[in-house]
Parts: sequence; C-alpha cells; structure tokens
Amino acid sequence: MATSFVSPLFADMQIPRNASEDKDAVMSKAYWDIWNDDVQKKIDADIEANRKADAVINIGSVAKDSRVKVSQITHDFIFGAHIFNYNQLGDYSLNARYKSLYGTLFNSATVAFYWNKFEMQPNRPRHNTEYWDTQEFWNNCKNPKEQMHYRRPPTDDIIDYCKSQGIRVHGHAIIWGNRSYSVPDWLYDVCLEGDEKARFSEIVSENLKKGVKHKAEKFTRKFDKMPVEQLDKEFPKLGDNMLKLFEKRIEYLGNYYGDKVDSWDVVNESLEEYVDGAMNPDGKFCKHYRRYRLMPADYTFKSFQKAQKVFPKSVKLNINDNPYGPPFMDKYDDQVEDLLNRGCKIDIVGWQMHLFYPQTTFEIANGIVNENPRKAIHYNKLLPEQMWKDFKIMERVNKPIHMSEITISAPDDTPKGKMIQAVITRNLYRMWFSQKLVMGVTWWNVVDDCGALGEPSISGLFSRSMNPKPAYYALNNLINKEWKTNLELLPDADGNIKFRGFKGKYRIAWTDAQGKEQFKFIYVK
Repeated sequence: MATSFVSPLFADMQIPRNASEDKDAVMSKAYWDIWNDDVQKKIDADIEANRKADAVINIGSVAKDSRVKVSQITHDFIFGAHIFNYNQLGDYSLNARYKSLYGTLFNSATVAFYWNKFEMQPNRPRHNTEYWDTQEFWNNCKNPKEQMHYRRPPTDDIIDYCKSQGIRVHGHAIIWGNRSYSVPDWLYDVCLEGDEKARFSEIVSENLKKGVKHKAEKFTRKFDKMPVEQLDKEFPKLGDNMLKLFEKRIEYLGNYYGDKVDSWDVVNESLEEYVDGAMNPDGKFCKHYRRYRLMPADYTFKSFQKAQKVFPKSVKLNINDNPYGPPFMDKYDDQVEDLLNRGCKIDIVGWQMHLFYPQTTFEIANGIVNENPRKAIHYNKLLPEQMWKDFKIMERVNKPIHMSEITISAPDDTPKGKMIQAVITRNLYRMWFSQKLVMGVTWWNVVDDCGALGEPSISGLFSRSMNPKPAYYALNNLINKEWKTNLELLPDADGNIKFRGFKGKYRIAWTDAQGKEQFKFIYVK
C-alpha cells in the first residue's frame, strides 16, 4: 500500500505519493519513485555532512538553571535572486514588497550589467537614477515591457540599497557574445576602421534585403558563412579593437566598483564555442560558431586575464554557463580546467538551470524520462542519480559552484500547477544545498510575468500582484526554518556550550551568574 508524503510546504496539506489513490494528487507515483525515500535520506545525510559544523563556546558562569539561547542570524550559503525589477512593478507597495525580500529571503542579489543597456551610448554608463528610472515613471508606464530599459535599472542605487541591507552583490555579466542582450549596437561602429566600415555596411545591407528582421540576426547570414581567414583579411582591425574595448570595459568596472561588488560573471555562456573548437587563440576572431559570431579570438581567456589584473583579490571572478544537454556537461570541467591551467583566476563556476517550458514541469511531475537528447536538460539531467554524477564530474576542477540562474516554471496557473512548481523547487533546492561544492543558488524571475521576452510568465515565486505562491513558501520554509539552527542549551560544568548547526553567523545570549544579560556573536564554519 502506498504511503502519503506529508509536505513541509504547508502544515495542513498532505501530498499523496500515489496519484492513483487521489485524482487530485499533486505529483505522480512515478515522480515519487524517482525522488524516493532512499534519495531523500541521502540528501539529508549530505546536508548534515556538508552544510553543518560543530561549535564549542565558553561563556563562563551563568545564572542558576539559565539556558543559553543560540540563534542563527545569517547563512554561510548563498540564497539569491536577480533584482532586475527594482522599482519597476508599477506600484509603490508592490515595489516595497519586492525589495523587502532582499534581506529576509535572499542574502544575495544579482545586478544587471548587460553592456547594451548599461552603456547605451559610448562612454555614458547608467550608474545613476534618471527620471525614466523612477517609480513615478514606471507607475505611469502603460507598456513597461516595450521600454528598452525594462529589467535594466541603473546600478548604483541598487548596490547601495543591497549594501544597506547586508546583501551580497553579484554583477552579471561583463562579457557576453549575445547580440540581443549584451553586445551594444554601437560597438561595431566604434571598432571598425577605414574600408572596414563600408564593407561591414555592405554585408549588413545584404542581410537586411534578405528579410532579416531581428537586429541580432543581421550578422548571422553572410558573416557566419565566412571562413575565419576571410574575416581576418577583410576586417584586420575589428577583432583587435573589439578586444581593446572589452578590456576597457573590464578595467572601468574594476576601477569604479573595486570591492563594492562582491563577485562578477566575467564571461557568460562561452562553453559552446569551447566545445566547437571555435576560440581560435592564434587568430583575430572566433571560428564559425552557431550561436555568436564576430567575437575576438580566445576572448574568454583574455577577459579573465584582464579581470584578474584590475579587480581586487577579494572580488570573486566567475565563469557562467548552462552546461546541461549534450555534449556540454561533459565538457564544462574541461573548459574550466583549460582556463585554470593557462593562468586564469576562476573563483566560482556558475551553473544555470532553466525549466522555461510549462510542459516540461508537467512531464517532470508525471515522472516522464525522455530519451530525446534535446530534452536531456529537462529530464535525464534532473534525475537524482544523474545530478550526483554531474557534480562528481565537476569535482575534478574543485571550484565552488554557483547555481547561478534558476528557472522553474509552473505547468499552469492552477492551484495544482503552483504546487507542482513548489514540490519540484523544494526537491531541487535540497539536492543543490546538499552538494559540497555548491556555494549558492540564485532564483531568476522572482515575479510572474516579469521575465525577458520569450521567458515563461508563470515561473515566479510571486504573482504579478506580489502575492506569494507555494514555491515561495517552499523556499522560505527551507531557508528560514528547516535550515536555520535555533537552540536553547544548558552549559556544562566548565561553562561550555556545544552544538552542531548550519554554517553561518550566530547570536549567543545568556544571563550570567550576577543576573546580567550577556551576548556574543560567533561564526560556525
């Protein structure tokens, strides 16, 4: 007979493990067969081993029968989210609720530094708030998604706010070859010289005549068919000048922010180029590549080399990618190892995981394992046994892993659909939290219908009106309840208290033998 799984998501709600017992069951029996008791016990054991530590503190004499209160106040582990919708929700109260999450649920914020919106015009970075960044502007904006700076607020007010709340700041991303979301429109005009400008315009015009509509595609037709040797010949200055501009951007951010930003994604999503053998270290441009084009040769290596010279040593330098799907998971460690062997300072390895499609989470809830390699990210790569294997692969480079961009869509907007999202969220967060190499997890779109164009509208922890969804309660229960140590202890005869707790900062409070209230702060590491 099947048993019922009492969900920690809600005290008054039970989730039957066997869907056949209850037609309204949230997850199927096939799902719980995958995430079974043995899997859960291993995760619990790994959490105990990897996320906790022993502590001994001497507090001296205490009042008779007085108990010592042990209260965890911060986590060593990073629980983050991007903060791209800062002041943009169209209502003062919604914005206040959104911002209050940073410091209560999240202890880290990913700040948008996408080059094309951070520096819309050359040498005019968007550090400071202008009228079109204010709450008043967004409150009166009828179509916010049509604004070019939607989800791209100016950086400095956000960083100051985060620092005032004790929030870790992560900058995303310095260099990224994506022409829609990162490469500035003006970059090529600035970098082209002499006859290069006319030839470049000729090729772009030919592409536009062929009906290319999206700006990111206007380079992909003829440029992408050119052998790299032809690019080097026809545009002899472009590659070098682009690299100089990349280095200028890195140097500017390093000098401007210093250690005010705690970590950076130095290069975003260059793994495919590495796997395709496109980096071309001896040329001026990357070789033919199906995603990005006209990027300086070996730019990942060169960007890290520059970053480690200009950023303070205390600032963590990350590489960031989505390694799921064939053949990339088996190559990410190779790319990182190659860069490390060539002298790059890589402190943290960013690891994205986006379940963008509602159909995906519906099928996960029904325990479907799909053998189609194009769907490996959605199925095979999220099986517990496979995740353990993938983390084992990354042990070879022995660098902390940041689950840097996490999207988990609900299959639909029904109560059951929201609960499916919550259960998947809980199990995946528990898995990631249990892994020794993982140092943090960052949720991507916090609010429904606030993602980028093409991203799912029901992947938030909150509705568009900032009402919490079950997935929010799932995370809050983990972060602020299950994974926080709060105890009352009696000291031993020598005035010591001993405990094992989750790693982080603690407040120890007691009444001494003279009846005076005392406290101290300690770190459990």
